[in-house]
Amino acid sequence: MGYGSTGKLLRVDLTRGVTSVERFDEAFYRVYPGGKALAAYLLLREIAPHVDPLGPENVLVLVNGLITGAPISTATRFTAAARSPLTGAYGESEAGGFWGPELKLAGWEGIILTGRAAHPVYLAIKNDQVEIRDARHLWGLEPEQAQAAMREEMGDRLTRVLQIGIGGENKVRFAALINDLRHFNGRSGMGAVMGSKNLKGIAVRGTGKYSDYAHDPQAVAEIGRRIAKRVKEHPQSWDLQEKGTPGLVSGLNAGGILPTRNFRQGAFERVDNIKWEVYEKELLSARRSCYACAIRCKREVKVDDRYQVSDAYGGPEYETIGGFGPNCGIDDLQAIAKANELCGRYTLDSISTSAVVAFAMECFEHGLITPEQTNGAEWRFGNAEAMLQIVDWIAHRRGIGDLLAEGSLRAAEVIGGDARYFAMHVKGQELPMHEPRGKVGVGLGYAVNEGGADHLVAYHDPMYANPASITFKAAAELGITEPLPPRELSPRKAEAYARLENWSSFGKVVGFCYFGPAPRSLIQVDEVVEAVRAASGWDFDKEELLRIGERATNLARVFNVREGFSRQDDTLPDRLFQPLESGALAGVGMSREEFETALTALYRVKGWDPETARPTRERLEALNIGWAADLMV
Repeated sequence: MGYGSTGKLLRVDLTRGVTSVERFDEAFYRVYPGGKALAAYLLLREIAPHVDPLGPENVLVLVNGLITGAPISTATRFTAAARSPLTGAYGESEAGGFWGPELKLAGWEGIILTGRAAHPVYLAIKNDQVEIRDARHLWGLEPEQAQAAMREEMGDRLTRVLQIGIGGENKVRFAALINDLRHFNGRSGMGAVMGSKNLKGIAVRGTGKYSDYAHDPQAVAEIGRRIAKRVKEHPQSWDLQEKGTPGLVSGLNAGGILPTRNFRQGAFERVDNIKWEVYEKELLSARRSCYACAIRCKREVKVDDRYQVSDAYGGPEYETIGGFGPNCGIDDLQAIAKANELCGRYTLDSISTSAVVAFAMECFEHGLITPEQTNGAEWRFGNAEAMLQIVDWIAHRRGIGDLLAEGSLRAAEVIGGDARYFAMHVKGQELPMHEPRGKVGVGLGYAVNEGGADHLVAYHDPMYANPASITFKAAAELGITEPLPPRELSPRKAEAYARLENWSSFGKVVGFCYFGPAPRSLIQVDEVVEAVRAASGWDFDKEELLRIGERATNLARVFNVREGFSRQDDTLPDRLFQPLESGALAGVGMSREEFETALTALYRVKGWDPETARPTRERLEALNIGWAADLMV
């Protein structure tokens, strides 16, 4: 019987062109059981302080979660992590799909990528056979063609391919990784890191079985069957199956929290043109899923009209619709679908890309970017053609797109003037399409997250605001004992946030998608505990799982402290402290005083020094990672 893991990491030295195997035992894995925890541990061990994120000294790690590859809905995700070229901080992004499970079935828990190849290469893995192959003929190809070529060279059409496109090859600082053309490690620039290593992709074929590694595979399978049957009975999972994330647009707009025109407004006057009903009628061509997942939240689109949009790269999710739509003042769903396709073809993070487009539009409208720099194009809010032009220029680093490819923070520093105010970022990473003035816990998450603004740090405020809701009842299992209004920014909100952050972080450790466990969705807290026990054989309870999540977050924070980050970096864009211009929350802004008070309270709950935002030695020792305190010099 196993403990849920293959016990093996693949080490690849790209400079020397050699590979080796690194093994770990069960005692180690109990402390760092995959995903975010294992990734953060490896980065602290492998990377010296202050290395160039785009230099050969940076290390890219790709690691599965504890239950990645289990036959349980949403147990699909793996973590990509390195020092981020966008922020200079701990960089991490999770992705679902099929690549992570395939790596597990090939017998590997993760890959450690070091150095830089002398010329483009790709990694070919079939079970325990590993080869570094020449990829000069693949460099410059779009992912669809590169994937087909790698599969042909592997001699197996079931090969799963993780790769970069032109954005990664050109080291756009927010370039993504893509697997199976539809699933992304989008945030923090992991595609740029892979590109800096001259690594085009990693092709994996595994013929093993998950049951080879699970402690009790029959119990795992039974949990999976039980959860799959419940999908159409649970409101959150059924809604995701029916509409996917695009169904969020109308509700957020009605609540006044749909970011519009670079977060100036909270509602979009032409929202009816981009709502789910229009998406379904004009764009939708299929519904797809990730490995062994019954929810099937992925939308696929195809357009043959004013724009030609291939179905190869999947359909736009909510973040992409919100980013290229209302936040750029655009109501053309076909143009938004085209922008989504371009992000797939170029392997760009659609969140950062769309936010940089909105930033550029506001700069243009204020004369900070001139028509001479845009080849005469009017880069104004609402101009869909300009939006597509900017995306193309960023990917190819053409003209001022070369500057925009550095991210909004670096671009604003060069442009100067009010451009710094228009750059909506935290620590250099652009804001996702969720409005902290209406969901203040999300704002706390943007501020304290080690990788900058990220909407998947903790569960969003409305989930625990209504005591009659199923999400509140599920959150109560995590110690949320009283409802909290979404706009309440207080010490008790900080306490609730910390608890939910630990749970969300734990999900990243074990490989669950955000759309799996409660309170967001259908897998109840006790079932998560049951699944971990069946996979590992460990007698963990709910509190230990929360502790695992907290351990991972603290390791990532130690990485940031080592890189020179402190409390002054845990802040929000000035615009969020100003009132919204439109929508149901028009005239509402965040209180800077309340924000700082809640932040202080959050540090205390987390066991971090309120002045420096450093984890205390006592807290790290309590989490069984006291050794990390010695790294914070």
